[in-house]
Amino acid sequence: MLSEYRSARWESVGLKAGKICEIVYTVLAGYLAGNYLSAPSKPKNMVDACRALENSSSTFSRPVRIQIPRLIVAIYELRNNRSIGHVGGDVDPNHMDAELFVRFAKWTVAELIREFAKLSLPDAAAIIDSITEKNIPAVWESGDFKKVLNPKLSAKDKALILSYSVPSGVTSKNLGKWCEYSNLSRFRTAVVSALNKDALVHFDAKTDLVTITPLGIKKVETSGLLVVK
Repeated sequence: MLSEYRSARWESVGLKAGKICEIVYTVLAGYLAGNYLSAPSKPKNMVDACRALENSSSTFSRPVRIQIPRLIVAIYELRNNRSIGHVGGDVDPNHMDAELFVRFAKWTVAELIREFAKLSLPDAAAIIDSITEKNIPAVWESGDFKKVLNPKLSAKDKALILSYSVPSGVTSKNLGKWCEYSNLSRFRTAVVSALNKDALVHFDAKTDLVTITPLGIKKVETSGLLVVK
């Protein structure tokens, strides 16, 4: 989820939020029933399933029985019934949704650590602090403009990150503008063609479309390019 968030792939953050809801529900249901499933399971009706957890013994904590399940219901509702292609306005609602999804995930994992971890208070606190620290997106958006927030990266790395943020593809013209490359012809030759040669992106000269490849996705996600410090 954080990788998707840092690359400004807001809709993908929502997909991850739905999966996290299902995983956390499975953990809580197994804990309260005393019998864990071997794999996460999606209940037929998430609302009814979470409400049923509230009927568990009061010897279990309120976060486990009530607070987390109620948040799961709210997040699952937002995830499943929010329109995808928002238009208009100064702030993209998908971005606002993603902010909420990330906060929910961090708070929930922190609560699970408090509930389950057999750690000293300082060790548990250190883990929770690392989870709840603020995340800075690697890509900043303003209207139809995108900017990589790590100025130390090369033009090739910036172009790769920006391509990653638009998995459906982006024109080299827009990519060059977002990389703030003054000479578009040179950008296509020195940056786009080089990435294409390394099979990190596919460049269709006829349509001017640059599309990141699975190899490019792997590089972005495993090389630390999305981490902004």
